[in-house]
Amino acid sequence: MTLLDHYFSVFLQGFGHTLLASLYALVGSLILGTFFAIMQVTTSKVARAIGNIYVQVFRNIPLLIITLFFYLAVAKVIKMTGFTAGTIALTLYTSAFIAESVRAGILSIEAGQMEGARANGLNFWQAMRVIVLPQAFRVAIPSLGNQFINLVKNSSILAFVGGLDLMYQGNLVAANSFDTFTTYIIVGAFYLIITLPLSYYIQYLEGQLKKKA
Repeated sequence: MTLLDHYFSVFLQGFGHTLLASLYALVGSLILGTFFAIMQVTTSKVARAIGNIYVQVFRNIPLLIITLFFYLAVAKVIKMTGFTAGTIALTLYTSAFIAESVRAGILSIEAGQMEGARANGLNFWQAMRVIVLPQAFRVAIPSLGNQFINLVKNSSILAFVGGLDLMYQGNLVAANSFDTFTTYIIVGAFYLIITLPLSYYIQYLEGQLKKKA
């Protein structure tokens, strides 16, 4: 019996947790990142300052530090598992990079479009949602795609806090089987199952957008 046959259910459990954490963090970081990107381009100095501070703080603190903060400090006040702590940290960390990607997309759109929308009766948030953001996301797709792929790979941080993810289960298998090389080859293959389709889909979207341009 091969290593994969013997520990398949263990790998599969880790794969499921990695996929779930990645999906949660992807949705959460996209929402948070977009919100703080908008804050960075508003006319309010206070909102811009808050947006800039958020992005700079979470971009420049290592993901491991953020994860341990939630797992060791916040968890003393609000009970949470390693999976939850790691997913929250992953969401906050990734959202800062997504905010920069979306902000760059927003700034690439002609300022006249926002002014025209405001002149036609839309407020700032309505104009941003209906006119600017759809175009900004199209521009930001390559950068966002890279961030989503990085998010999946960064989800291995859950292994440090007992998050039951793919890397965590791989470490257990390696410790029990003493076959480290094969174990991490299998772990890498499982990560590719997620990242390769995502990478090809992003390339497909880019191609479709170029055809429409």
